[in-house]
Amino acid sequence: MKIYDLTQRLSVHTPPWPSYMPLGIQYFKRIAGAHMGQGANGQLIKTSNHVGTHMDGEIHFHASGRSIGDTPLEEWCGEGVVVDISGEVEDYSLYSPDMLTSKAEIRKGDILVINTGYHRYAWDQEGSDELRYFVKHPGPSPDFYKWALEMGFKWIGVDCGSADHPMNTILKDWHPGLFEEAQEKLGRPWEEVFPQKEYYQVMHLKLFPAGIVHAENLGGDIDELNNRRIWIGAFPWRAVELESCICRIAAFEF
Repeated sequence: MKIYDLTQRLSVHTPPWPSYMPLGIQYFKRIAGAHMGQGANGQLIKTSNHVGTHMDGEIHFHASGRSIGDTPLEEWCGEGVVVDISGEVEDYSLYSPDMLTSKAEIRKGDILVINTGYHRYAWDQEGSDELRYFVKHPGPSPDFYKWALEMGFKWIGVDCGSADHPMNTILKDWHPGLFEEAQEKLGRPWEEVFPQKEYYQVMHLKLFPAGIVHAENLGGDIDELNNRRIWIGAFPWRAVELESCICRIAAFEF
């Protein structure tokens, strides 16, 4: 069996989702020195749940949903497909169900991983561009979430800052200049593309109540699996309080 790691490296340098607490790590004991030299290294970690590769859980946006730890392990693992659309998208692009189905076989109940190519702008890459990674990445078209509901995906993974289009989140208010840039690129007002009363942040607000969650900030070996069907697993903590969780995501070739 060959294992592919689809996880972004995690560090105190890893940027969290904008405005969220970053990762902090400190030693509370060292082999020598601290606390009379106890003979072991020990660390404390303080972080939000949305740093690096992580799974957004149902209760992140749906208060009566399940926590990360209350979701059965079977729902984090299963057959899936990694779809490469990196050659079809650019800054602010919209990707549609047809774009994905033209690239690979996608089945109902799959784990769907979308390779937009924007993992190449992640913090630890040579072409790192934090603003582009979080604020300019491609996102789903208005009909995408309805298709996801019809397909009943186990979960969806993306290699960028959000499963929603960045301008269909609060980022459009925090970056008004880039919001105007996005509208110019699309050639029409954003309200015509995503009427906000119905379509605001739909990948979170419409899918989580249906049990279709998503993982964000994937990377690692993702380019080795383009347009391939493969077994995929996500491994967050079994913590019943968590709304989301940093996790390891891997694909398994038997």
